[in-house]
Amino acid sequence: MAQITRTSLAEQAADMILERVRAGEWPLGSKLPGENTLGPQLGVGRSTVREAIRRLAGQGVLTTRQGVGVFVAALDVVEDWEGLLRRADIVEVIEARTAIEAEAAFLAAERRTAADLRAMRRTLSERDIAVGIEAHVDADAGFHRAVIVAAHNAVLLEMFDRFVPRIREAMIAMLRIRGDYGDPHDQNAHAVIVTAIEAQDASAAASLARDHLRSLRAAVS
Repeated sequence: MAQITRTSLAEQAADMILERVRAGEWPLGSKLPGENTLGPQLGVGRSTVREAIRRLAGQGVLTTRQGVGVFVAALDVVEDWEGLLRRADIVEVIEARTAIEAEAAFLAAERRTAADLRAMRRTLSERDIAVGIEAHVDADAGFHRAVIVAAHNAVLLEMFDRFVPRIREAMIAMLRIRGDYGDPHDQNAHAVIVTAIEAQDASAAASLARDHLRSLRAAVS
């Protein structure tokens, strides 16, 4: 007969804890019982409880506060970010980008430096002269990233960087179907965002960024 390993016991204990969280026994933000109480309830030892908690903490369900205890951080397993983006509809991704980039454009108008403006102008020019669909898509991403860099918000930048592979794949596919890219109207839509940021017109910059991405959403939906 095969023996049950400690790893499988920890997995089983983690599943039992998760089911009790899902059932509402421990609401969001509540503290779990200590190892001495939880172990007997689950029918496992303290070391197995600790491993189960580590597993659930890694999945975003629990969080450990040193010297305080273990708390419920989410009511279910937090899905892997890359996995979520791979499965997301491109329209959903563009909608999320709209929220990020409109706010980034607003902040960029308030915080941009001379170096930020130079980077935006350079990437705007690179976007205009890029030859080939893949080169155009990469140059476009470079421009939008320059705007987000100018917002000086590390979280917004990290979120955008996570979107890039998914967006790149979808945009290349879309432009290959259309057979064209980089028309003057589209380039101007990007140029006016830079103008608004340079003028420190935060409301206009945000509105222009939002309008551009909404038009992109309409094109792919």
